[in-house]
Amino acid sequence: MTKLNLKGVTRQELVQHLAGIGKERYRADQIIRWLYLQRVKDIDKMSNLSLSCREHLRGFSFVGQLELVKEQISQDGTRKFLFQLADGHTVETVLIAEKDRLTLCISTQVGCRMGCRFCLTGGSGFERQLSAAEIIDQVIQVAEIIAPESQGRGPITNIVLMGMGEPLDNFDEVVKALEIFMYDDGMQFSHRRLTLSTCGLAPEIIELGKRIYVSLAISLNAADDALRSELMPVNRRYDLAQLLAACRTYPATNQRRITFEYIIFAGLNDSLEDAERLAELIGNMPAKINLIPFNEHPELPFKRPEHQRIVDFVNCLQRHGMTVMTRRSKGADISAACGQLREAVTAGQV
Repeated sequence: MTKLNLKGVTRQELVQHLAGIGKERYRADQIIRWLYLQRVKDIDKMSNLSLSCREHLRGFSFVGQLELVKEQISQDGTRKFLFQLADGHTVETVLIAEKDRLTLCISTQVGCRMGCRFCLTGGSGFERQLSAAEIIDQVIQVAEIIAPESQGRGPITNIVLMGMGEPLDNFDEVVKALEIFMYDDGMQFSHRRLTLSTCGLAPEIIELGKRIYVSLAISLNAADDALRSELMPVNRRYDLAQLLAACRTYPATNQRRITFEYIIFAGLNDSLEDAERLAELIGNMPAKINLIPFNEHPELPFKRPEHQRIVDFVNCLQRHGMTVMTRRSKGADISAACGQLREAVTAGQV
């Protein structure tokens, strides 16, 4: 029998397993506290469980742990971690400090099959899905690294699923991980502190809104189908009309709006005409725009626009009454964009 990594087992699944040996429901809550609050690495350390209960747990499960391969720290405080999985594959996790937030960007796949032209992860191909346990353990391991004496998630305030991979292409494991993140007796993340970023899998966006509620971010990057299909092949499956229709089904409010991420490239999607099209596309949806000047990399052909070009683009959107945030580049000196550390380690460059 293949053993389960306990870090990816939900409360209900634990209850069902324990019921098979006549154990009470509250034992599942005790295990959850050991795993996510105390960050225990060994079932035998769960001292308030009976010996028979611990023996049963060892029979069908184990406590897995990612292995840190490499860490880089930027001058601006951004920290990038490369973790090795049990089968030797690696994934990246990035910790970003901003004012009163400490945001962790986590991966959901080894590689990616979406093929976005501006993303190094997609260029490396798709290897496999991450399990819920591997998604969750990125948070546990980073918390252990940055605050080993703390409990639970430590000082991490926010999680964004926008590292390596497309979260909605790993739907069931991602939803399971999100559920576990929100356990009151675990890492205690509010749904307001969890953001899922997707390239635009329209049917899965609709299903996500039915299954669980977290903040939703859409990687948009173009306001017309021709350019978006060129940049993001997913648009050939679900065009802008289908994507926007799916977004309108998602349970957003004026207080919790959908975020549309728009990577702005020099000479490609940075004109005032592009801004006008973007404003018309979003219309009166409860939404905000996260404008992201492209983080240049020598392996990619795109360039970052001049500062004034970005300012003019923002001003145009604001004249249309849109809420716009311009993301400051973080970790440029450590190649913090997704996939860059993994590629460098694989190539023996760091």
